[in-house]
Amino acid sequence: MIRVGATILALFAHQAQAAEFYFCWTGANGYTMTGQMTIPDSALGQPLIDETDVTRFKIAGYQEGTLLGKWDMARRTTSTSWMLRYDPQREIFLTPSDLGLGVTQAWNAGGDANDCGNPGFGFNLGNYAQDFCLNGVWLEESGMPPDTPFLVSPVPIDPYCRTYAPVS
Repeated sequence: MIRVGATILALFAHQAQAAEFYFCWTGANGYTMTGQMTIPDSALGQPLIDETDVTRFKIAGYQEGTLLGKWDMARRTTSTSWMLRYDPQREIFLTPSDLGLGVTQAWNAGGDANDCGNPGFGFNLGNYAQDFCLNGVWLEESGMPPDTPFLVSPVPIDPYCRTYAPVS
């Protein structure tokens, strides 16, 4: 029994540590999005993080601070648009001009931003714009130019893209 307990403790002791990242996107017309992702420490030295490296990912979309919808990668299916391209050294989500791709971020919303489900919420960063999908409809009025950077932070961010100061 002691040997079994020691084996279990050894397994937990060797589990990989992970880094938490928070992010916020500011769109047009009062649209914003907050999110959180978890990346194992072992992947942080890679030049590019993609959706296969992320162990947890969730987003929430707002307009003028009012929640519109949420999505979590745990809810994805085989038909879900799910693409992520993140540069851990520069701490940025890559844009189409960074990689020469048409779409670099598809978080429950593909290149046309109309496939997030109904009800549903998603975000797309493509060569035309960065924008939302809500209930299966492209929200063109949320759109920003494709190369617009957005905030990535080690601390949580509110719907207005303000970071929360750590409390000691």
